[in-house]
Amino acid sequence: MSHHANISIFVPHLGCEHRCSFCNQNVITGKLNAPNISDIDEAVKVAVSSKNYSAANTEIAFFGGSFTAIGRTYMTELLEAASKYVKDGTVAGIRLSTRPDAIDREVLSILKENGVTAVELGAQSMADTVLVANKRGHTVDDIINASRLIKEFDISLGLQMMTGLYGDCEELSLKTAEKIIELKPDTVRIYPTIVLKNTLLEVLYKKGVYKPQSLEAAVAVCTKLLKLFRENNINVIRLGLHTIDMDSYVAGPWHPSMRELCEGKMYLALALNVLTEPGNYDIYVNQSSVSKMIGQKKSNIEYLKNMGYNCKVKVNNELADFNLICTRM
Repeated sequence: MSHHANISIFVPHLGCEHRCSFCNQNVITGKLNAPNISDIDEAVKVAVSSKNYSAANTEIAFFGGSFTAIGRTYMTELLEAASKYVKDGTVAGIRLSTRPDAIDREVLSILKENGVTAVELGAQSMADTVLVANKRGHTVDDIINASRLIKEFDISLGLQMMTGLYGDCEELSLKTAEKIIELKPDTVRIYPTIVLKNTLLEVLYKKGVYKPQSLEAAVAVCTKLLKLFRENNINVIRLGLHTIDMDSYVAGPWHPSMRELCEGKMYLALALNVLTEPGNYDIYVNQSSVSKMIGQKKSNIEYLKNMGYNCKVKVNNELADFNLICTRM
């Protein structure tokens, strides 16, 4: 089975008139220059020459800024440069990220004509109080309306949410997830809030007004979110920022394997659910889930040991993800 791949083109900060509390886009994308047509051609050329390239599973992805808010001429130029690769079958489609208030029927018509297959909206929160506190410049209604329009145009809908924003709490994050589920997106990304240099959050943090989530709190809430989306058949395609520029990091729950930590917690809960009285057990999971069941630095095995369960993790590839069998030894 070939996995989905993106040919990523970063469009930093262009078109975004807002400066959200957490945003230092140049740091997140690590790119300062606006891309041009030859950048797209070059990125596609490099991707196609890679060993396991699969046209059917690859999209050109415009990330980093608010794509549909950039100048219309420039936006159309980039789209046309990318869409020729959709038309000739080099890639399966085009994915882009944008703001909920930068979507309307006219924009969606242009996107659809140019082979755009997925639009991801930076929703961040489904609580207006949190959106205002973080200077998002759009409302919950904007998210709902944009989501409905994208689906109406038969374009795949992705929604991005953040945890631990200024004015946010676990309860509001869970409500955000529930409201996102009602919108039936195809994909979701979850990002715990990180404080970066040269942002409003940095100012608030240094004044002692904003307190970032601890890693433990972020893992706890993201584990619940992951479970919630999973139960509702919504694919979480990313959990946590992939990499950050440590020179720009100020505070907050960044971890290179955020998802693994959360999935480890889910496996621990599954095991505790079926283990009965203390003793020695074999826990069977599929091959790809062994490290999750063991936990980072064997944390799950140690935890179970302290509860009186001596567990060995073994492989049974007939088991689906998030399924396990415990046998008493």
